[in-house]
Amino acid sequence: MDILTLIGVLLALVAIFGGTIAKGSGLAALWNLAAFVIVVIGTIAAALIQARPAVFLQSMKILPWAFMPPRLDPEAIIERIIGWSQVARKEGLLGLESLAETEEDPFARKGLQLLVDGTEPETIRTILEVDSQTREDFHTQAAKVYESMGIYAPTMGIIGAVMGLMAVMQNLADPSRLGAGIAAAFVATIYGIASANLFFLPVANKLKAIIQNQGSYREMIIEGIISIAEGENPRNIETKLQGYLH
Repeated sequence: MDILTLIGVLLALVAIFGGTIAKGSGLAALWNLAAFVIVVIGTIAAALIQARPAVFLQSMKILPWAFMPPRLDPEAIIERIIGWSQVARKEGLLGLESLAETEEDPFARKGLQLLVDGTEPETIRTILEVDSQTREDFHTQAAKVYESMGIYAPTMGIIGAVMGLMAVMQNLADPSRLGAGIAAAFVATIYGIASANLFFLPVANKLKAIIQNQGSYREMIIEGIISIAEGENPRNIETKLQGYLH
């Protein structure tokens, strides 16, 4: 669990609901079905139009990462890489075959299998870098779905406010309804701006940071695999990979 995300969400709720109460409006003033439909449904509609189906579905899958990021253990993978290098020096690259079959990380397993197959170091690097970059690009596109929602939501809020004011203008003959009508119109603006700045944009940035961290993790694995393929000393490999921990 990412405790900072959880705290941030809670503070965002406190800021909105607590601020409303402190201003004397009451929580009921924040609810307006028409504004909700215009802003939320409109924002989702815009995102659906923009994104490819696969990208939008992936964006739904990675949303939990903002609260529970995939667990990466760089120190553990460095220890395993050092172990692989020691096995390779003692038994040759074929000695890694059994380790490749039991390796849980699919990316590392792919690299080990390339080693066992006797693939040239530069070919291994090319294959793994293409794999890593493709994953990172796809996940980044998915994260940008939330970034786009953060752009569309305030605009949809303005549309909702204008539509609300249009309804108010139609009731100018009844002054008793003007105050409530104007207040309801601006609820849409609150929905749009608050959802963009307290959820969509922060979530997008959090996801992109996680994705970048995953890319660095895979880059470290690539360097370790290539170092083993080139027959580097395990101590030198460890020293090199330790740099990724900073």
